Amino acid sequence: MTWQAVSPVPMELGESPFWHPHEQMLYWVDIPGKKILRANVYMGSVETWDMPSEPGCIAPAQSGGLVIALRHGVFRAQVWGGALEHIATLDYDTSTVRANDGKCDALGRFWVGTIDESKAHRAAALYSIDCRSGGAPVVERKAGDALTANGLAWSPDGSTLYWADTPLHVVHAWDYEVNGNTLAGHRTHLKFAPKPAGWDFQQSAYQGRPDGAAVDVHGNYYCAMFEGRLVCKFAPDGTLLAEIATPAQCPTMPCFGGEDLKTLYLTTARHGRSAQELQAFPLSGCVFSRRVETAGLPVNFFAD
Repeated sequence: MTWQAVSPVPMELGESPFWHPHEQMLYWVDIPGKKILRANVYMGSVETWDMPSEPGCIAPAQSGGLVIALRHGVFRAQVWGGALEHIATLDYDTSTVRANDGKCDALGRFWVGTIDESKAHRAAALYSIDCRSGGAPVVERKAGDALTANGLAWSPDGSTLYWADTPLHVVHAWDYEVNGNTLAGHRTHLKFAPKPAGWDFQQSAYQGRPDGAAVDVHGNYYCAMFEGRLVCKFAPDGTLLAEIATPAQCPTMPCFGGEDLKTLYLTTARHGRSAQELQAFPLSGCVFSRRVETAGLPVNFFAD
């Protein structure tokens, strides 16, 4: 089983992929490119949609269209390419903080993590946005004191929430109660070795740091290891089960798709990478796919 390029044109920083089961299409974002993209992987076609600021994450909505976390707020679009309706503002300084990794929980709340671009104040946090009442959205800050929010995922039964802080090389876990939307029992789930001083892409000793993640039906956690050229598969107890080499030095986020959810899709980055690295990995920034033996969990839809 080898990786195949899904998108012929590389993005600067691909993120937030999800497989839309009704449309049978793959969605993702290019954060610095300020675009949302979707691909008909069967026809080989890709559509792009320009955003007014950087899109950190997206999710499909139950009534159609998308919910979108941009740098300057959370928005709802009823259809592809449609008007953006502002639904929530998160409490952060948009000059140094923006939306990053996120997705919906089993009841349709939209969870958005942020990134502290200054890397100086640990200003990144994790928020949930609940729009199910039809009234004003309920916005809650669920965790914080982070540099870069990533790796958000839930176990198959929804009882465990995972959340990574990429520069700190750590994946956190909590006990999660979905009806009450409560987190308890915080622990360090995974901890990785720091980046060696003077590292460059030609050195293989560095495993990378945890970026986006997805979970399969057995509860295994698949984590893109930024700068490690790997997707690592971990058992629910944290045991490393597999290291899957990738066609780019900087994989960013996996998701499961296809009719049987046994295709693993992977976004990657080329933004800020050296000319030498891009020469060695010319498809950096593309989206890739490969078949896997175990099906993943389907995407959760936003409820409003």
